[in-house]
Amino acid sequence: MKLLITTQVQENYGAHDWDGKGTCPSYWKFKGGNDYVVKNFKEFHRVAEVVMALRDKIESDNEYFKEYIIDFEVVADDYLTEFERSQLEYDGAITYPAKELEAA
Repeated sequence: MKLLITTQVQENYGAHDWDGKGTCPSYWKFKGGNDYVVKNFKEFHRVAEVVMALRDKIESDNEYFKEYIIDFEVVADDYLTEFERSQLEYDGAITYPAKELEAA
């Protein structure tokens, strides 16, 4: 089994102080997300605890960019993310697999 963690990414399109007066308001735009996996996952009794321990390796939050966890689940070893499946369908190969993490 493997642990799959899904994130949401946002970018701040208003973070640039174009006029030097600080008048550009924040405008957060959703920009998709990322998939992370922990392979050979066996800690089924503490899934949420493992995910929370990995937060520092996954999440970001600054005035320009945010990435935060929105979902997680334990899936089969041969599970492919939506992005991996679409790469196989359209390109015949997975060039950009889910990012691998080591359990904390």
